[in-house]
Amino acid sequence: MADVAIRTEDWRTLPWKQFQRNVFRLQKRIYQAARRGDWKRVHNLQRLLLRSWSARCLAVRQVSQDNRGKRTPGVDGVASLTPQERLAYARQLRHLARWTVDPIRRTYIPKPNNPSEKRGLGIPTLRDRAMQALVKLALEPEWEAVFEPNSYGFRPGRSTHDAIEAIFNFIRLQPKYVLDADIEKCFDRISHDGLLAKLHAPQPVMRLIRDWLKAGILEDGELLLPEAGTPQGGVLSPLLANIALHGFETFVSRRGKHRLAVIRYADDFVILCDDLDTLLEARSRAEEWLAQMGLRLKAEKTHITHTLNKCEGYVGFDFLGFHIQQYPVGKYRDHKRHAGYKTLITPSREAVQRHLRELKATIRRYRGAPQAALIAELNPKIRGWTLYYQSSVAAQRFNKLDSLLHHKLMRWASFRHPRKTNGWRYRRYWRRVGAYMTFSDGTSSLARHSEMPITRHVKVRGDKSPFDGDWAYWGARLGRDPTRPKRVIRLLKQQRGRCSHCGLRFTTEDVLEVHHRDGNYANNDPTNLALLHAHCHDVAHSKRCQ
Repeated sequence: MADVAIRTEDWRTLPWKQFQRNVFRLQKRIYQAARRGDWKRVHNLQRLLLRSWSARCLAVRQVSQDNRGKRTPGVDGVASLTPQERLAYARQLRHLARWTVDPIRRTYIPKPNNPSEKRGLGIPTLRDRAMQALVKLALEPEWEAVFEPNSYGFRPGRSTHDAIEAIFNFIRLQPKYVLDADIEKCFDRISHDGLLAKLHAPQPVMRLIRDWLKAGILEDGELLLPEAGTPQGGVLSPLLANIALHGFETFVSRRGKHRLAVIRYADDFVILCDDLDTLLEARSRAEEWLAQMGLRLKAEKTHITHTLNKCEGYVGFDFLGFHIQQYPVGKYRDHKRHAGYKTLITPSREAVQRHLRELKATIRRYRGAPQAALIAELNPKIRGWTLYYQSSVAAQRFNKLDSLLHHKLMRWASFRHPRKTNGWRYRRYWRRVGAYMTFSDGTSSLARHSEMPITRHVKVRGDKSPFDGDWAYWGARLGRDPTRPKRVIRLLKQQRGRCSHCGLRFTTEDVLEVHHRDGNYANNDPTNLALLHAHCHDVAHSKRCQ
């Protein structure tokens, strides 16, 4: 028992601050060597990082404490680890050359855009996830140094908003033809041989990745052996997919008479050009390149349109939940010359309808619940949705959504009090909060879509990476992250971008959590709040329980 206590205390008191500095120092050197094209040094540094005790401990902590899906078990049924088991896992990661890969558990989740369709996830065991996290620590800096500038999906420091801003920058001076395309079942059909041919990692890493790609998939008690694809659900899968699609932009946008742009977010991409014939030629090159990787375009989601004029029945296009379209402006427009126009990026019609359906389902589900419970359920959905679209021209959509939500809440009140008048229901469930009548019980109030201010997003520079060590640049970007709640942004500025527990700088990939110093989650006074890493938050609460 004494030995267990010592080992438990060892994990909690490991010098995590020094571990993170050690690993980042190596990653920065890998990134710089890759930028210089010094591949021998890159591989030597990668071997050093893979053997590093610091990296092994951080990999185990990531999959067992930081990851959101950490409680999802693989085929071995292990969903969580004790501190002493985490130490044992970190020691096992030393045996890279002798590592054996476990089968993958297949599970299905509904697709967000179409709940009737299911997306297959491959869940590795926790030990394999830890090894994948370790390999990712070594490979990601190398590839971040060479990835194409207009690739935005599943990359540190980049988001959907950067991709949308890149589109705006390219079309704002001149209308463009657009090829809006989607790669059919990209993760499931990536050629193993094509992917492995692009990797130039140390031999033990190459063997491991080959084994992970070929690992059996356990589904309904039957073991399936895949011939293509990278299993979604693994820590390394997004990086492998980006590696597989690396070179697509360069091949398609080979310079011709007309300039074109390829902007890709994971397996969704658009090609923009002011000449239709050049765009059709680019589409042929895209299909040719994808065929080499065992991929093809999804016909029903691929079409050509124009940002200003009707083309094939479309004007504008939807991308990543946004609708991008240009509109003619000016009292005297001459379409034969340089007609005036403006570019508007708004929430797409499909995204608005999906959000309304979600709000309606929540209200219907809470028909018999107290008003405070309904408000507590709706507020995160409203704030999260408006936060995502705050950088678009969304004020009109926000006001419309508030109006529609008001009617849905009146129907909720009518269901609860069918014999009362609308005036009685309104006085019962609405109160004046500031300048507005708000759905409120006097203690909590419903958030309004129109409360969210519209702010312009600044696109990430194409040549920047979190591994370059430019803390001033990345700290400023983190403080303007459009996906972070306002409370988190405020705490980030108050703490000058550092965790109040460990003192390290927050990075773009860190999981951030708001800590209540007195343990009272109802006390949201700014002096009672602190911003911590997810693992630091766990430590803070474990100390309170002791």
